[in-house]
Amino acid sequence: MSRLRTPVVASVGVLALVLSGCSSSQDGEPTAEPSASAAATSASAGPSGPSSAATPSSGSASVYRLPGTGVFPEGITADDDTFWVTSTSDGAVFRGTVGDEEVRPFLAPGENGRTGAAGLDVEDGDDDETGVLVIAGGATGRVWVHDAETGALRATLTNGLGADATFLNDVVVGDDGEAYVTDSRSPVLWRVPPNAQGDGQLEPAVTFDGTPFVYGEGFNANGIVEVDDDALVIVQSSTGNLYRVDGVSREVTQVDLGGATLQNGDGLEYDDDTLYVVRNRDGLIARVDLSDDGRSGRVTGEIRDPSFAYPTTVAAVDDRLLVVNSQFDKRGGEPVEPFTVSAVPR
Repeated sequence: MSRLRTPVVASVGVLALVLSGCSSSQDGEPTAEPSASAAATSASAGPSGPSSAATPSSGSASVYRLPGTGVFPEGITADDDTFWVTSTSDGAVFRGTVGDEEVRPFLAPGENGRTGAAGLDVEDGDDDETGVLVIAGGATGRVWVHDAETGALRATLTNGLGADATFLNDVVVGDDGEAYVTDSRSPVLWRVPPNAQGDGQLEPAVTFDGTPFVYGEGFNANGIVEVDDDALVIVQSSTGNLYRVDGVSREVTQVDLGGATLQNGDGLEYDDDTLYVVRNRDGLIARVDLSDDGRSGRVTGEIRDPSFAYPTTVAAVDDRLLVVNSQFDKRGGEPVEPFTVSAVPR
């Protein structure tokens, strides 16, 4: 998940399992394969890392190429003109700059137990501190908090659940510094406190039992955003429903979409009253005109591009969307490499 923080000039723009199963897709149970993104990441964030040129696609998109092989990327977030992308295969995180031709390794695969990485979000820093990245670890049940500039680890938190009981999928950092993490298997919205340090436990922010948000088969809570009144909006992949969590009372209600659903909904992005919903299996992004309080909305259009390849998540930068092409449907097969991020007009 990512939210547009400040406008920038942008001309171009990023069900897998990781050991225990890192993915935001709803496909079957593919097994993890060895990844070569470890080799690409061994140079850390240095300028000698592999080059990733941004090239035009056959549609309206420009495309960034990610270093390494077997990456199967999933999450993306952006702050000003910098963006970060996760690898589900081994937990590597890449960092790129909008308008630059290279996407470089940022966090090495497997370090600090990060064997898989799904969604992530960035918190802006202030004059005294740099911002932080909050990274969801899928079936590991862990969340990592890293310095967004240096990559230094600040905190590791866990929910203590086994791989069959949890899948920490996506993250949003609220304006107050609280981070919220969706769980696609356990009906809990987890909380990461501001300024988390060291090892700790994730805290339940909301339990969905007894609410309109009913968990069923398949992937449940997935993408998450904060809307204008500090409420949270979450998509349920298996049903295509949106749910709102009140910022004060924590009441959970279904968002009224006038009978429409957003089946296979994955990553979300919210900007200027427009909610962008990536529908992974359908290969498109739905536009939803969302009310200010997040209680209702209407689907107003779709974004498609030939460069999309099982898109999972999206980040808004100026007048473009950065879209992760996961190719999760090629897990266990022959993905087209290098893996890419598409930059398309909104």
